[in-house]
Amino acid sequence: MSYVIDRRLNGKNKSTVNRQRFLRRYREHIKKAVEEAVSRRSITDMEHGEQISIPGRDIDEPVLHHGRGGKQSIVHPGNKEFTAGERIPRPPGGGAGRGAGKASNTGEGMDEFVFQITQEEFLDFMFEDLELPNLVKRHLTGADTFKTVRAGISNEGNPSRINIVRTLRSAHARRIALSGSSRAKLKAAQVELERLKREEPDNFGDIQELEAEISKLHARINRVPFLDTFDLKYNLLVKQPNPSSKAVMFCLMDVSGSMTQATKDIAKRFFILLYLFLKRNYDKIDVVFIRHHTSAKEVDEEEFFYSRETGGTIVSSALKLMQEVMAERYPINEWNIYAAQASDGDNWNDDSPICRDILIKQIMPYVQYFTYVEITPREHQALWFEYEQVCEAFADTFAQQQLVSAADIYPVFRELFQRRLTT
Repeated sequence: MSYVIDRRLNGKNKSTVNRQRFLRRYREHIKKAVEEAVSRRSITDMEHGEQISIPGRDIDEPVLHHGRGGKQSIVHPGNKEFTAGERIPRPPGGGAGRGAGKASNTGEGMDEFVFQITQEEFLDFMFEDLELPNLVKRHLTGADTFKTVRAGISNEGNPSRINIVRTLRSAHARRIALSGSSRAKLKAAQVELERLKREEPDNFGDIQELEAEISKLHARINRVPFLDTFDLKYNLLVKQPNPSSKAVMFCLMDVSGSMTQATKDIAKRFFILLYLFLKRNYDKIDVVFIRHHTSAKEVDEEEFFYSRETGGTIVSSALKLMQEVMAERYPINEWNIYAAQASDGDNWNDDSPICRDILIKQIMPYVQYFTYVEITPREHQALWFEYEQVCEAFADTFAQQQLVSAADIYPVFRELFQRRLTT
């Protein structure tokens, strides 16, 4: 197999092609480092790059070298201290030098190879193989986008899109076709002229006749234009419709008094990860933020993540508001509707069955996917068990997971939005 290495330098003196090959080769190391970085980062630090360390032994490459063997002749310089046959004494132990590091019990070691991945590369690895489940092309409202794609070669086009190689190739082929017979006659006449000059130098009549013929053939060949309008070839570009599905994601977060600051921080980190994923991977998507305690309210991004409002817990208020917003702004025949809910599971005693009924009757039949994340290290509450009934009724479009600590956010997120294989 042959490899072509592009050594042209881009910004910061790095080769883009070689860097991409390097990232593909050490994908497993980088993905592991990204997962660890997501679990330890703060909310405001999610979009930065990351420093990756790869053990030195993993970057070794096989090399060709000469093996040991054969006869070798070595000439050592003379000296005044030793003569032939003397034995050199072993140097005494216990040197006076001191090292700055600690002793190792492994006998050998190797420094790690450390390099930096950019913000774009970090997000690529973080959201690799993730997607919104069940995203379908629904009713299109004329808001399609178009992308320009190549569609071959055309004989007409814009001068800025001329294909130099195809044009010169066509011109060369045309010149060969139009002047082929003349070139053959010219070659034969030149050979005959050389023969006459060599064997019959006194035959001036035939020599002059051949020289005149050769001159006519040269003129005929030169009259064939180097480039003709027939030769011009252009790159053909066409606009291809790119229908895009419209989608909306409802983010429902519990901010009641039972949610501790640590629990709220985990919920916010989960939703920031979800928000980054949506904005990076999808162009046509709306995000609706809903906070709730005893009552629910639709808020903007700033208030959703940073407001300190709190209160009791009635989860059904958020589901009712979601259903109202769906009916008012997002027709089910035009929009792919998704929802993600985060709570600690504590709820008013009689409210959990109401949540189950709202989901089964008014929300789940119209959404593409609904995820529920319970953030608690304790036993599951009544809301979890009511949602299990929803999961049984809508196994393909409802999912629920538990988060115990910040380290669980990324693995759970990947499990909820892992790309499904279509059958």
